[in-house]
Amino acid sequence: MRFIISQIISFGIKESFLILFALANIFTFLLFVADKRRAQKGKWRISEKALIFFTLALGGFGALFGMCLAKHKTRSGKFRIAAAIGLIIALIPVIHIAHSFTLDRMIRYVEIEFRSENWPRELNGYRIAFMTDMHIIADEDMREAAAELNQRSLDLLLLGGDFSMRGAHYQGTIREIARIITTDGIFGVEGNHDDYRRTFAAKEQYGIIPLDNSGIRIREGFYLAGVHDLWNRSPGIEEAMAGACAARDFVLLVSHNPDVSMAQPTSGIDLMLSGHTHGGQITFFGFPMYLLRGSITDHGTRFAHGFAYSADGVPVFTSSGIGPYYTVPRIFARPEVVIFTMYKEEENK
Repeated sequence: MRFIISQIISFGIKESFLILFALANIFTFLLFVADKRRAQKGKWRISEKALIFFTLALGGFGALFGMCLAKHKTRSGKFRIAAAIGLIIALIPVIHIAHSFTLDRMIRYVEIEFRSENWPRELNGYRIAFMTDMHIIADEDMREAAAELNQRSLDLLLLGGDFSMRGAHYQGTIREIARIITTDGIFGVEGNHDDYRRTFAAKEQYGIIPLDNSGIRIREGFYLAGVHDLWNRSPGIEEAMAGACAARDFVLLVSHNPDVSMAQPTSGIDLMLSGHTHGGQITFFGFPMYLLRGSITDHGTRFAHGFAYSADGVPVFTSSGIGPYYTVPRIFARPEVVIFTMYKEEENK
C-alpha cells in the first residue's frame, strides 16, 4: 500500500485521479451499453446492483451518457435517482480538481488590519508582510510576488520558513525574496524542511536577518522575536523575548510551527505568526480533513488557517503559505501572502 501511495504521489495526485476518474466513467458507460445490447439479444444481463454500484463509484457521467445514448434504464425511477446522485458524487471531485488547477495556483494577497492596545500609536499604519512555506515555488513566481509586494509599501517582511532543500533551489527563492523593498528589513525563522545552517547563510548573504531563538527591537515600542522549529531543534520563546520590555513593547513572535503556542507560555506576546499546516493542503471545500490525522499538528484544525489562540489566549495567525509542496496539490487551500496593517486599539472613552 505504501508503495502504491508513493507511486501516486510521485506521478501526481491530480493526474492519477483524472486517469482513475476517466477509466471509471468509460467502464460505467460500457456497462450500460453492453447491458442494453444483451437485453435486445435476450442474453444474460449485468445485474442492476452492479450498474448502480459503478454509477455511484465516480461513474455518474458515464452512467448518464450510457443511459441517454443507449436509451437504457431511462424509465426506471431508481436508476434516474442513482444517476443523479452519481453525477453529484462525480462533480464534487471534479470541482476540487478544477479549483486546484486554477485558483489554487494563484497567490492571493490578504490585507488584515490588526489592532492592539499595546501597539505604539506613533506607528499606526505600519505594514508587515508575512510569507511562509515557500517550498518549490518557481523563481519566476517568486519574482512576480516580489514585484507585487513592492507595490504595497511594506515596512517589514517576515519569513516563516520551509524552503526546498533539493539542490540549490532555496538559494534562488531567497535571492528573489531579497528583491522585496521594506523600510525596516526582512527577517526569518527556520521551518521543519530547512537545513537552517544553509538557509541562514543564504539569507545573510542577501541581507535577510535570521531569528534564531532571538529578537530585535525594530522600532521604539515594537519588538520582534523568532524561535527554532519545533521539529528540528528546541524553540525557546522566553529566550527569544529576553530583550523585550513587557511594560512598553508590542511583541510579535514568529514560529514556523503554531503548536509551540500550546507547548510553551506565550504571556508577554501580543501576536504570533506561523505557517506549517498549509491550510490543510488537500481540503473538502476548505475544510482541512487531513489535519484530523494528527501528523502535522497535535491540535486538529485549530491552526488550519487564520486566527486562533494560544493556550494562554494570545492571538496566533496561521498562514496557508505561498509555495507548492512538491507534487502534492493544493485543493481549496490557496497560496497567500498576508499583510498586516497595524493600529493602536484606542480605549473606549
